[in-house]
Amino acid sequence: MDYTCFARRLLLALAVLGSLLPRLSTGQEYFDSYGLSPASATVDIGVQPLGYPSGVISAVMQRDRILKKALASSQQPLKTHPFRRGADMVPLLADQRLEAGLIGDMPTLLSASTGAVWIVGLVKQTSTAIVAKGATQTASLAGKRIGFVETSSAHLTLLQGLSAAGVSESQVTLIPVNVGDMPDALERGDIDAFAAWEPAPTIALAKSNKNHTVFRGLTSDYFVITRAFATRSPEGARHVVASLLRAIEWMRLSQDNLQKAAQWAMADTSAFSGKPGALSTAQIASITRREILDIPSAPTILITPGTAPLKSEFQFLTKLKKLPPGGTWDNVATAFAYDGLPRVLAELRTYQVRSFDYEN
Repeated sequence: MDYTCFARRLLLALAVLGSLLPRLSTGQEYFDSYGLSPASATVDIGVQPLGYPSGVISAVMQRDRILKKALASSQQPLKTHPFRRGADMVPLLADQRLEAGLIGDMPTLLSASTGAVWIVGLVKQTSTAIVAKGATQTASLAGKRIGFVETSSAHLTLLQGLSAAGVSESQVTLIPVNVGDMPDALERGDIDAFAAWEPAPTIALAKSNKNHTVFRGLTSDYFVITRAFATRSPEGARHVVASLLRAIEWMRLSQDNLQKAAQWAMADTSAFSGKPGALSTAQIASITRREILDIPSAPTILITPGTAPLKSEFQFLTKLKKLPPGGTWDNVATAFAYDGLPRVLAELRTYQVRSFDYEN
């Protein structure tokens, strides 16, 4: 027996078990401390400061004085809440503890398939990646330990990559790892590969020339609002939509604005993770420009006749039986029918889309 290998696997198992103990013993999640309650007067928005460009957009939105003033006039204060992954927001969107969120395509499908949300606009359009140490092909991952974030867009990419290479889930060991910890876990040898979104792939590739991208999958992030919020406060919902438009418009106006947004995002990342960010503001700005600002139509979701956004992803999840009970494609299709974004675009002056006032 290779006792060195055995000892390393035992230590890894104990570390994973240790990370679960607080949750197992208390039954609580980290976001329980946020004190969220269903359909409260507060407009609660879930954000992901560990991912870019989503975290950059939310960094701008949560500093938007115009939005805060508009919501305050109807006694609806704005609050944003950081989450480690979009999947953590899904049950909170379903029971109205959150009014809106910036989430990946897989959590979007999970929420939309049950009829909980409207899909408002595009937040990111790019790829997620499987990064491996010492391997250059996805087929080489058989028998390996792979870090992943369950029910995330990168999880979907991982499943697609394994399927394309003829590797079943049972042939690999999937290890839950926080996306911000993945590059270091790969470097230490705790895992052999990981599936993640930016900035984790960029950080890992910069750490070692032994690390390689072995698979990429197309992915999109979306801004969603609950159907209940849009019904309860249609004007408030449109003001939130206007803030999304305003944030993207402001960053497109100048490189200085984009750099400032990247600085805010970096501060939000460090505050949530408790450690300095691994990327420079220039790198964050570059990711943001490439994955959202350089998409001319964004945040509008273009729907081409004969095609449907997320349809192939829905079919893939259906095949793997990853959808929630009662999840249907009809619910997803109708989730794209929300008229909030077109209404705001038609009334730019009313919703002050081209006026800017942000807190430093």
